Amino acid sequence: MATDELSGSSLDKGRQLVDQLNPGMEAVLEQRYGDIVPGIGESIVDFAYGQQYARPGLDLKSRYLATIAALTALGGHTAPQLKVNIEGGLKVGLTQQEIGEVIWQMALYGGFPAAINALNSALEVFDRHDSEAS
Repeated sequence: MATDELSGSSLDKGRQLVDQLNPGMEAVLEQRYGDIVPGIGESIVDFAYGQQYARPGLDLKSRYLATIAALTALGGHTAPQLKVNIEGGLKVGLTQQEIGEVIWQMALYGGFPAAINALNSALEVFDRHDSEAS
């Protein structure tokens, strides 16, 4: 989905993207964290997807490459979010090689352990993605 095809408020745009890239995410976030942070799912969908990913200026592939790079450089504690974003990157057309290369590039900035941990996360996602495609 091209972001120029999205319409409505930032929340509407965010929900349109989430429906394509991570269906059910808003409800999962609300169910898990809503008792202690009411409205968290809607807030993340609005800000992260509606106000950031839906912005003009970069296509979704570029945004996912940047996100994967940042999460890799931050280190292994970001593995859950990294996996979600690798899945999203695959859905918007990134190849496994492109994802692997951007992760490996981060060895220069986040260090070898961070890059290797991210590659291990990527392999988990690729294995699941490949088995679902078969």
